[in-house]
Amino acid sequence: MIALEAVDLAKDYTGGDGGTITVLDGVNLEVSRGQMVAVVGASGAGKSTLLHLLGALDRPTRGSVRIAGESIDGRSDEQLSALRNRAIGFVFQFHHLLREFSALENVMMPLRIAGWSDSRASKRAEDLLARVGLAGRMHHRPAALSGGEQQRTAVARALAVDPAVLLADEPSGNLDHMNSERLHDLFSELSRDLEIAMVIATHNRSLASRADRTLLLEDGRLTDTDVREVVP
Repeated sequence: MIALEAVDLAKDYTGGDGGTITVLDGVNLEVSRGQMVAVVGASGAGKSTLLHLLGALDRPTRGSVRIAGESIDGRSDEQLSALRNRAIGFVFQFHHLLREFSALENVMMPLRIAGWSDSRASKRAEDLLARVGLAGRMHHRPAALSGGEQQRTAVARALAVDPAVLLADEPSGNLDHMNSERLHDLFSELSRDLEIAMVIATHNRSLASRADRTLLLEDGRLTDTDVREVVP
């Protein structure tokens, strides 16, 4: 089943001189449930822009995106927000956890927003935190967690509503080697076991090598590539 599809996706910006800057120019992509896709490319190539369009955080200049079979074309901001909340999980380079809340409360947050009861949201959050190896740390606040534990909490939060798609932007960019490897293994396991479609933008060869497919973003377009040739 195709969980995420982009057709002829383009994004232009207006530069300081009033000229047009084309970041993406005709991107086509299909990602099935249970498939992990890595997007690699030089800094500034547009990887974050691509994820923002795929995740309905921004609107394309041209082209279309379908998430879990639903087109984002023509939707209001409120409708896009509702679609994101039920179908997409996001993991960024910085975990963006709420520091005044425990790991458990952070993972419960999207569930409470979705209208879940406290007891049901708590059970779901506990299960997810145990799944990412944090069963004994769920009542700690972010400041009491290591960098790797914070990012695994962010992964659990992204999975809270059982999304069809998970988008990650340099998720291990701030972690040391050991914590990076643990996170990379976790992404592979989750994609396979939970049948989530994943698109991960990364400069990390170890993470890209775990993907089912590696794509190079260059000159505004995606092409299949060998990670060994493009990631140092």
